[in-house]
Amino acid sequence: MKTLSHMAAVGLAALTVSFAWSGAALPVRAGDRDKARAQADRALREGEFESAERQYRELIAKDAKDEAARLGLSYALLKQRHLRDAYDAAARVVALDPTSARAHALLGSILLAAGEFPVSVEELRTALSFKPDEALAIAGLSMVNFYENRSAVALAGLHRAMELEPNEPDFVFNYAQAAARAERYREAADAYDRFLRIAPKTDADRRARIRGLIDFLRYLGAQGDLYNTGGPDRTVIPFELTNSRPVIHVNINGSKQPLRFVIDTGSGMCVLSTDAAQRLGVKPVARGGMARAVGGGGRFEIVYGFLESLRVGDAHVSNVPVYLREFHNTQEPVDGYIGLSVLAKYLASVDYGKRELTLVRDEQVRIAPTDQSGAPQPPQLPPGVFELPIRSTSSGFWSSAINVEGVEKPLNFIVDTGASISVVAAALTEREDLARFAQPTRLRVYGAAGVSDDVHLLLLPSVKLGAYTQANLSAAVLDMDSINETAGFEQTGIIGGNLLRYFRVTFDFQRAIVRLELIANNPSAPARDANIAPLPLPSVP
Repeated sequence: MKTLSHMAAVGLAALTVSFAWSGAALPVRAGDRDKARAQADRALREGEFESAERQYRELIAKDAKDEAARLGLSYALLKQRHLRDAYDAAARVVALDPTSARAHALLGSILLAAGEFPVSVEELRTALSFKPDEALAIAGLSMVNFYENRSAVALAGLHRAMELEPNEPDFVFNYAQAAARAERYREAADAYDRFLRIAPKTDADRRARIRGLIDFLRYLGAQGDLYNTGGPDRTVIPFELTNSRPVIHVNINGSKQPLRFVIDTGSGMCVLSTDAAQRLGVKPVARGGMARAVGGGGRFEIVYGFLESLRVGDAHVSNVPVYLREFHNTQEPVDGYIGLSVLAKYLASVDYGKRELTLVRDEQVRIAPTDQSGAPQPPQLPPGVFELPIRSTSSGFWSSAINVEGVEKPLNFIVDTGASISVVAAALTEREDLARFAQPTRLRVYGAAGVSDDVHLLLLPSVKLGAYTQANLSAAVLDMDSINETAGFEQTGIIGGNLLRYFRVTFDFQRAIVRLELIANNPSAPARDANIAPLPLPSVP
């Protein structure tokens, strides 16, 4: 997002105009105004966000200094993810009342949704300095902890927010997500069930997805420990590089016939094709609802499965949940995807030079270096080695801040070994006029929901990851709204195999970093077919 924090100056400047004529508003009886506000508040509670927005705007038109209406408008707009207008409404309240805890909490929540973490935290803490029990601010800071992989702290904060506002569905939904991340599956299922009881019944498709997820979580809760690792402490597995995607051989449920799986850090959970599932006798254990995704018709049925075992070389993992879905790319056939849920059990390195996946069972906690005050500090890295701090989205993707030439602020990009080409969101392309970097080439994209043709290609002049700068990076332009629906904070692109292939990439889940080591004389050739760009499966709520 082109920065929301910069919009404060624009929004506050506009007050000079909007308040100059506020005294000309027609008089309204207090009783009528209270009734109108009550109707708007009820529409907001019942999930009729467009109606609530309209009613709050009517109240503001009659009295531009109506702070309560502006706060309600801001929340209604935030619920619809109209972040710019939501920010403007809350900023106008701060201009009138700098001590408004609710306004600061809204600003912080909006900035967090936009992925602007430092300024978001500042606003949320400001809200709590004025009102220590401001539930929206407590929930916002809890989600920062969730995205930064501090699940226990996130759960405690969200529990407190639910105590303060027990009927706010978003708090309950976020608690369910955090409980699932912490592998507290029964607790997560109970929280989702509570969410369905108190949430407005306006989104039938989303409710169907959650009902299916509840069934799956209850199934998982009855299976005992998941993702149990076995085998040697260190395993090295060769892979082939197909269209800049690493493909390894995997054995499922003790089968002797190996399957072809993509190493896919762009998928929160493992995925098995419906064809492979049928061959192996893997049955659905739960299903429900339709997911939105890239490609084709943009939707596919959500089906869950469960593997007794998954073997990669000498490493093996038992009790592995998976998605089951149809794969649309017949030109580069694969049987599945190894997602972050399995890779996170290891210190996992993808060496594009040697074309090897290394899995290290490292149960010792790795401590990041600190300065004399105990604050974390970046390690001293040798030349050609770079580290990217990582946040986890609600849907399980790993996201890092990168810089694109011509864009003022850092952007959140998913680091995805399963995508053969990098991606820039269509919304970012329009917002920052990146279309000036468009190339005549058009792409065919294979996504989770089918095939998209005639996809535009950009040649970005410069992309910076940490201390590393890549010139002339090709990136497909795709609508990422389906990914952002479940990400929690805005993702504006994907770093894919056409950049990662120049590195040995290590995913350190304990330290929440991705380490990039430049490879000398990298043999990786450009993508064999530039018109084929497989993309990751967006996780579902």
